[in-house]
Amino acid sequence: MKILIITGPPYSGKGTQCDVLKELLGFVHISTGDRCRQEKLNRTEIGMKMSEYEENGYLVPDSIMKDLFSQILDENKSKVGIILDGYPRTKPQVDDLIELVNSKNMEIEKVMNIDVPKSELLIRAKRRAETSNRIDDKNPEIHLKRIEVFEHLTRPAIQYMKSKINVVTFDGLGTINEITERIKASL
Repeated sequence: MKILIITGPPYSGKGTQCDVLKELLGFVHISTGDRCRQEKLNRTEIGMKMSEYEENGYLVPDSIMKDLFSQILDENKSKVGIILDGYPRTKPQVDDLIELVNSKNMEIEKVMNIDVPKSELLIRAKRRAETSNRIDDKNPEIHLKRIEVFEHLTRPAIQYMKSKINVVTFDGLGTINEITERIKASL
């Protein structure tokens, strides 16, 4: 099974591009945020551990995410491929994912990094808050906290990944179709 990783700051359009790529490649889209919300809603052991972190805009501890992603990889091992959206987010998670993938005889094909300036992210966050039913999208302070966490933890993790995995960075400004075409050109 092949693994494609889509990364970038919150509100950069990762989920939108994952939906397009899912159709194009026939891969399964695994949204970390959606899966975490599902685990919490179902009150699983992992979900209960995640609750306090995610609801306050913090990243779930790496050890919990490693357990979740081991489970996700096992659930999807018979698929052609998966698109990971929102993982890994820290340097230790990069190492954890590489270790998990190698131990399961899988392959990380590429990391697609969508780059969007903070000013645009805040505009998109506000727009999403107006149309989404997600409680965590309604609070502008959480928007800023998510972006801050990305800058302090995930951006360095993306840099770190570049020494281990093929990372391609794309300009995330423009229409959905323009961004999709940039991503498709690299596949």
